[in-house]
Amino acid sequence: MKRLLRFFLQGLVFVVPVALTAFILVTGLRAVDGWLGLPFPGLGVAVIAAAVTLIGMLGSNFLTRGLLQVIERILQKLPLVRMLHGSVKDLLSAFVGEKRRFDKPVLVDLGAGGGVRAMGFVTRESLDQFGLQGSVAVYLPQSYNFAGQLVVVPRDAVRPMERESAEVMAFIISGGVSGMAAGAGKASGS
Repeated sequence: MKRLLRFFLQGLVFVVPVALTAFILVTGLRAVDGWLGLPFPGLGVAVIAAAVTLIGMLGSNFLTRGLLQVIERILQKLPLVRMLHGSVKDLLSAFVGEKRRFDKPVLVDLGAGGGVRAMGFVTRESLDQFGLQGSVAVYLPQSYNFAGQLVVVPRDAVRPMERESAEVMAFIISGGVSGMAAGAGKASGS
């Protein structure tokens, strides 16, 4: 009986993530198709991907870049829209833009003895403009969440990690469940 229960639990570990992922993907595809009123499943995602790629091409073209900048300036003049647009743009740029910010994984000593540490990413090397000389900004993502916390710590409380940023982010977001390959990584300075 215990063996049967173990097989059932192993099956759950395999089936639930696959089923949940499939459910989320299918629901998302149907929603996008519904928004665009398209009768063919998945066509909405293809249309949106093509449109985003086209806008990216236009944004890199000298002639149309100005038009996109005008649209952004208009968005920046609207009070509530400015905050929302700016925050989303900064967050996306931090992950995929030319000004990536989550590329310096570090361990942060949270206590005087160094017994309690958190993994995070240095997002700003200097906070002198805030009167915080010798401090850095470290973003601490939350596990199983799309949120995090920014902490300001003394520079000497931060130690670079010899790991790929994506690997560290996956480890943090998974609550430490996702394994990091032993010995694999890259040098990363703070």
